Formats: sequence, structure tokens, C-alpha cells
Amino acid sequence: MSSFDIVPPEAIAEGRATDAYFDRTVEALDHADRNPHVVAEVTADQFPTGEFEALAGVKDAAHLLAGLPLDAYALREGQLFDGGPVCRIEGPYRDFAVYETALLGFLSHASAAATSALRAKRAAPDAQVLSFGTRHVHPAIGAMVERSALIGGMDGISNVAGGDVIDREAGGTMPHALVIAFGKGNQADAWRAFDEAVAPEVPRIALCDTYSDETDEAIRAAETIPELDGVRIDTTGSRRGNFRHILREVRWELDARGHEDVAVFASGGITPETIRELRDVADGFGVGSYVSNADPVDFALDIVEVEGEPAAKRGKLSGTKQVYRTPDGGHHVGLADREGPDDGEPLLEPLLEDGEIVREFEIEAAGQRALEDAERVGLGAE
Repeated sequence: MSSFDIVPPEAIAEGRATDAYFDRTVEALDHADRNPHVVAEVTADQFPTGEFEALAGVKDAAHLLAGLPLDAYALREGQLFDGGPVCRIEGPYRDFAVYETALLGFLSHASAAATSALRAKRAAPDAQVLSFGTRHVHPAIGAMVERSALIGGMDGISNVAGGDVIDREAGGTMPHALVIAFGKGNQADAWRAFDEAVAPEVPRIALCDTYSDETDEAIRAAETIPELDGVRIDTTGSRRGNFRHILREVRWELDARGHEDVAVFASGGITPETIRELRDVADGFGVGSYVSNADPVDFALDIVEVEGEPAAKRGKLSGTKQVYRTPDGGHHVGLADREGPDDGEPLLEPLLEDGEIVREFEIEAAGQRALEDAERVGLGAE
């Protein structure tokens, strides 16, 4: 028995991370000597809804299906969608049936985190918005959360092991535990120890709400660390009161003492709504559970064509489809063998050809795509 309740990567790759009824399906098809060529599509909504979400998890999905005798198409990571397929698989059904569970899981959770990250970043495009949320989820998915946050346009991550997996540097400064370890009244000793110990490239951000008034601690931190880059205010909700007023006061008192270059960062229960409320009095935000605990997108995979003929369950649209982005920011769904909308940009592009991955997965490009597409369709405009 494993020490941790984690499904190992090799089990996912072998198709063991599946619902048992897919094993029964393969057994039945094998018994009947039947393996039809199908087209299957991953969708959340059949028709456009106007509620856009950002696609993520495509890299994992591609590697899951790599080596199988099939072709696959998908939107680009960071692309926004509000209906129609985000992924299409064409091939012998028996060869990929057991991978449906993992495929949907890869896309559903990552897309949810990326969408929440994008909404948070769009709430303050000019501020630094960081991902702080992996402490709220199983550590095995820390890398997925951090990668999705970056695809959603966030500026940085905090999870060290997650950063190792996606080849990105994790950032962070100090927790309350460091300040408490030095004892009440000795906050300056904690800030000074941090300044003297950590590498020069680590930003000097002092946590300033542990024992006394936030403004008082911010001023003391600025006087203790000569090259202080900023202060972080993470006041507990039960003691927060008017958080906006607290941040305004901190900013005012720092400026009054000549510390205009000291930035003010806010964290703790941050959402797009609180970011919009605080973005004129804070320089950056740490966003946690809003991103990491986002409800997974309710994707489903459905067969829409069998041996070249349209086929689908009740309530699903049969036939192979294409989706388009129109110049006005609309999302159009149509049959792939029909004419698309005027000036429509087809979004389902090759992902695998005969089992070989034919796409690059660049995080920065996906993040930029998400921000540009959000501007185009109006996500976060509120």
C-alpha cells in the first residue's frame, strides 16, 4: 500500500485511472469483436452561453493520448470558450475508451483554475497578481494549479515543487510563523533576519499585521529594512473591519514618511470583487482558494459520429463540429463540413496526428492568449 493516496502517473498512462464501466465496455466490445471508428467530442455546453471559460490541461490530455492510433484536435490553451467542443478525438473507440475519465479530469480542473485566475488578473490588469492557493488542495495537484494560474495570466506562483514540475521559479517571502518565532514585540528582529538571510534577488516584502496595528508595523518595517520593496497586509477576517480603509491608511502613513517606493500587497480571501474594490490602494494581490478551489468545469465526452455517420445520445448534437471566434468576439458552433461564419477563426486545431503530438505547449504564450481573448470577448469587463 502506498504511503500517500495518490494515483501514480504510470497508472494514469496505462488507463487504470478510469471508471470501472469503461473496463466493462472494452470487455464487451472485445467479446463482440467490435471496435468502431468514432468521432468523440469534449463539451461543457452544446450551444454558446455567453459565459466564457479558459481552456487548460491540454498538455496533459495530449500526453495521455499520445501513442494511441487516433487523431485529436483541440482549442489552444488559454483560448476562451462558452459552448461547443473544446477537444475532438477520431479513432477506434476501443483503443481510447478507458482514457475518458482521466482526460476529462485533466481538462475540467485545470480549466476551472485557469478561468478563476484570469478573472482575478482581469480585475487588476496593472497590478501584480500571484497564485497563493496550493495549500488548499491535495499536494499531488500543486503543479496543475500553478500552471493553470499562469495560463490564466497570473504573474507568479508560490509552490516550490509545483514550480519544479513546470520549470518555473516559485516566489514568496515570509509567513506569520516567522514573525511569531521571534516573539511578540520583536517583529523587527524577524524582518531583519529575513533581510540578512535570503538571497538578494528575493523581494524584501515584510508581513505587517501579526501583533499590532498594520500601519504601525508597516512603518517599523520600512525603518528596519533600508531597501524594503513592500509590505504585505493579510489581516485575519475577524479583525479586518474596513480592509480598504486599512490599506489606505498604510499607504498614507508610508508616503508621509518618505516611503513612497514601498509597495502595498494584500492577501487573504481575495476574489475579483475585492481586487476591484482595492486595486486603487494596493499594488498587488495574493489570490488563494478562489483559484485553487474553483469548481471543475462540467465537461463530458460524447460520441457524435460512428463509421462516418452522425450519432449521439439524446440531448447531444450529432456530427463532427468546428467552433469559431468571430470578429465581434462571438463563439460560433457549426458542423465541420459546412461553411463557417464570415471572417470566423476556426479554433479546433490539430493536437495529435496518428498518435503523435503536433503542438507546443508554452505557458507564457497561453497566458498572453487568455488575456487577449478575455479582452476580445469581454470577460472580466465588469
